[in-house]
Amino acid sequence: MASNYTHLFAPIKIRGVDFKNRIILAPPSPNLASPDGLVTSQFVDWFRMFARGGASILYVGNSSIDITECKDEECQLDLANPHCALPLSWYSEMAKEYDCHASLEVNHNGKDTTFEAVGHLPFSSSAIPGDSEKMRAAMEGREVRIPIEMDQAKIDETVMKYANACYNMKRAGMDVALLHGGHGNLLAQFTSPHYNKRTDKYGGSLENRARFAVEVVEKTRELCGDNFVIDYRISADEIIGDGMHIDETIKLMKILRDHGVDMFNVSAGLHSEGMMAFMSYWLQGYTMSRGFNVHWARKIKDAFQGDILLTAVGSITHPDLAEEYISSGYCDFVAMCRPLMADPEMPRKAAQNRPEDIRPCLRCNACAMRLGGQGPNGPKEMNCAVNPFSGLTRLLKETDLPPAVNKKKVAVVGGGVAGLTAVSTLVERGHCVTLYEKSDVLGGQIVPAAAPPVKVDMKAYLKYLQTQITKLVKAGRVRLFMNTEATPGILAPEGYDAVVIAVGSEPIIPRSIPGIGKPNVMWAADAETKYIDKVGSKVVVVGAGDVGMEAAIDFASQGKKVEIIDILERGGGFFSGTGSPSSMYYDENAPEGYYRRQSLASILTDMGVEIQWGTALKEVADDGITVVKGGETKKIEADTVLLAMGVKPRSAAAESLRHSAPETEVFVVGDAKQVGGNISFAVNGAFQAALHI
Repeated sequence: MASNYTHLFAPIKIRGVDFKNRIILAPPSPNLASPDGLVTSQFVDWFRMFARGGASILYVGNSSIDITECKDEECQLDLANPHCALPLSWYSEMAKEYDCHASLEVNHNGKDTTFEAVGHLPFSSSAIPGDSEKMRAAMEGREVRIPIEMDQAKIDETVMKYANACYNMKRAGMDVALLHGGHGNLLAQFTSPHYNKRTDKYGGSLENRARFAVEVVEKTRELCGDNFVIDYRISADEIIGDGMHIDETIKLMKILRDHGVDMFNVSAGLHSEGMMAFMSYWLQGYTMSRGFNVHWARKIKDAFQGDILLTAVGSITHPDLAEEYISSGYCDFVAMCRPLMADPEMPRKAAQNRPEDIRPCLRCNACAMRLGGQGPNGPKEMNCAVNPFSGLTRLLKETDLPPAVNKKKVAVVGGGVAGLTAVSTLVERGHCVTLYEKSDVLGGQIVPAAAPPVKVDMKAYLKYLQTQITKLVKAGRVRLFMNTEATPGILAPEGYDAVVIAVGSEPIIPRSIPGIGKPNVMWAADAETKYIDKVGSKVVVVGAGDVGMEAAIDFASQGKKVEIIDILERGGGFFSGTGSPSSMYYDENAPEGYYRRQSLASILTDMGVEIQWGTALKEVADDGITVVKGGETKKIEADTVLLAMGVKPRSAAAESLRHSAPETEVFVVGDAKQVGGNISFAVNGAFQAALHI
C-alpha cells in the first residue's frame, strides 16, 4: 500500500538530478572526521543510518573550505585537503547504495575562528570583532583580537576555495552542495549590514554586499557544471536590529537565484551575537513552537509567487508537519536534523504508514552539547538522548541489534524510561523478558516531566514508549506485571538468568522538619499528575529548580496564588536561577518570528510569583509554612505545600535485588544508578546493558 504522505514522497528532478523524496538531513557535525579533516570509516558508518532510513539528501554540517584558516570544531571536514576526494567518495558511494545523495554544508566561519585554532587572526568582510571574541577576551583578560578585513586578493582566493571545495565534492561523486550563507558565517558577513562596513565594491548597497556571494556561486557553477545542484543556506531574518531582515533577504535571494542558486535552505538567526541571543532561532528548544521557521519560507514563497525552490527547517519534528507544509505550498523540501537523529528510520516508517512507531525528538539538545563540550566535559562523538544507536554506529552499522547467542530469561524491574528501553532492546535481541512496575502507569519520571502543557515533545515521547510496550505485550513478547513491586522473594522462584534494575529515584523529603508529613504536603511532580484536584488556591513551592518552577508556572496559570522558596542564594551567571539552559521559555506574544527568550524565573516574575532565595523551610502547618531568611523567622500562608527539593536513587531497593541472578548478569541503570544523569544517561545506559546480556 502506498504512503499517506503523498507530497512528502513525491520525487523531484533539479538540473537533471533526481531526488526520490522531499526529506533532507539538515547538517549535523558528528565529530568523526580525522584530525586532519578527512572522512573516516566511522564517519561513513554514522551517516549510513540516515541513508538506510530513507532520507533523500544527507548534509554534513560545517565542512570547512580550508581548516588552516576557518576551523571551529575538533574534527571537521577539510575540503581544501588535496587528499579529501577519495575518502569523500566512501561517504558518497555509501549513500548511493540507498538511492540517497551524500552532500556537505560548505562553510567558512570568518570572524568566529579563534586565533588558537589556526595560529593567526581570522578573516572577515570588515575589521570588526564578533561578540564571541569580545566575551573570550574579557574572560581571558586580554585585548580583543580584530579580524583581518579581506582585500581583493584574499577575496579572490577565498572565492576559489569555495568553488574548489564543491569541485572536490563533485570529484567524489556528489551532485549537490549546500553553501552556508546564513547564521553569520563568512558569506553572511558580506551580505549582512550588521557585519559589512566596507566602502568598496563589496560594501554599501545590497548589490555590492551580495557581490562576494555571487562570485562564489558563479565560480562554483563554472567548475562544477550544469548538472550540479547549488543549494544555499540563508537566514531569512537575522533578528538582530541592524542585520538582514526578511524584505532585504528576499531581494538578496532574487540576486542569488539569477546568478545560479537552484534552491534555498531557509533558516533564521545568528550563531554567536548578543551572547547567543539569536541562536535559538536556528536551534530551537523544547518550549518553542514546532515548525518554528516555516513562516519565513511561506513569506518567501508568496514574494516569489511560488517560483522558487525552498527547504524549510527548524523543529519540523514529524512527517505530519512535513506533509502539511509541502502540500500547502510553503516549501518544496523539509530538512530535519535532531528528529532524524532521534529516529533515522522516520522516512521509512512514514512511507509504511507507521507514524506511531516514530521515536520522537525531545529537542533537548543533548546532541549539540556533546559536539561543543568545553573544560571537563570535552567534545565527544555525536549521540542522541533517545536513540542509543547513534552513539554505537561503528558497532551497529545497519542499526540492527545483534541477536542473542544464548537466549536468556530476563527480568526488568521498573517501567520508567531506562526500564522500557531495556525491555525493547532485550526483546529485539530475542530474550524472554518480564517487566515489573510497582505503579499503575508506565513511564516513570517521564510521566510528571510530560505534565506541563508546554512539554509537547515529552508528551509525544511518553506516548511512544507506552505504545511500543503495549504492542510487545499484545504480541506476547513481554510479560508485564503492573502494580507489582519486585522483591527478591518474587524474583527468586522464576530463576532469571539476568536482571536489569531500573527502580528509579524518589523525592527528597526531609523527615526531620516538623509537619512535613501533613496531608497538605506533596511532591510537586505528583501534584501535576496524581493529585492535581487536591491542590489548593494558595500554593508554596519548596525548591526553585526546573521541577519547582515548572509546577509554579502551571498552577499560577490556573489562577492560584503561588510563592517559591529556595535555600540557595541566587548567584551570578547567564542562566542563574532559571533551571537548566534547556528550560528557557519563549514569549509567544511577541510579533511573529521575533520571540523573546525568558527564563523560568522571569516568567514567574511576570506572573506575579515571588521567588524568595536564601530561604530555608523550618516547619509545615495546616495553613502554611514557617521559614528562616537572613536569620529571621516568618510565616508564609498556603493551602498546599509542594516539595521540589530534588530526588535520590532508590538505592535500598536496587541493592536488595543485586543477587536475584548471577551477579555478573545484574545491571543497575537510570536514576537507580545516578540521579541527575538525565534521559540520555538513562536510555543509553539501559541500551548498553541490554546489548551485553
